[in-house]
Amino acid sequence: MIEAKNISKSFGDNHVLKNITSRFEKGKTNLIIGQSGSGKTVFMKCLVGLHEVDDGSVLFDGRNFSDMDFNERKEIRKEIGMLFQGGALFDSLTVEENVMFPLTMYTDKSTEEKRDRVNFCLKRVNLENVNHLYPAEISGGMVKRVAIARAISMNPEYLFCDEPNSGLDPYTSGVIDELIQDLTREFQITTVVNTHDMNSVIKIGDTISYLYKGELWWEGTNSEILHSSNKELNDFVFGTELTKRLKDK
Repeated sequence: MIEAKNISKSFGDNHVLKNITSRFEKGKTNLIIGQSGSGKTVFMKCLVGLHEVDDGSVLFDGRNFSDMDFNERKEIRKEIGMLFQGGALFDSLTVEENVMFPLTMYTDKSTEEKRDRVNFCLKRVNLENVNHLYPAEISGGMVKRVAIARAISMNPEYLFCDEPNSGLDPYTSGVIDELIQDLTREFQITTVVNTHDMNSVIKIGDTISYLYKGELWWEGTNSEILHSSNKELNDFVFGTELTKRLKDK
């Protein structure tokens, strides 16, 4: 479980996050949603330590990440997998080398052990026999799946996904959603997904945190979100044709 307690973050006079308290449960896909400029990207960066919070704290299973020094945080980061927007694979490395990268950085495993782990992860995301291909030689959906394989290569306790469906067609987006949810449940990962894709919200949103102008405006599940009386949330959610049709049913 990840807990955010009274998180605030400003850049100069711009108060981006205002006293946010929330928790993200183990074995669930925990979604952060909100309009552009709502603070959701900054919130995720605060959770993983890319931004230092001005006030408040972030706890990983009771361990206060905000109060840790560099070496203490490094140990926590070994337990974190990160799926970046666009995949962020290294263009000069093969698929195998990309997935192997965290294992080389953080473990003393032999080459054979690392290759076995790479093959396991690639098989788990339904990619086999692509080890020696380069990112430019595979499709956008395959890039995302390779990035997921890399993110789970260290068998993480926590998985952060930043706009995992960005740039993908609806079918491939659905495949990625199902993969993230399946891996979360199978390995009991605490997964946090930053998204604006309402299809993802409806499909895999075990818990949902809606940010509005830097504040935590609403929390609930994908079954509750369609029946909320929160005006700002409704304005955000029912701006899509899909959710309008769902509500009318």
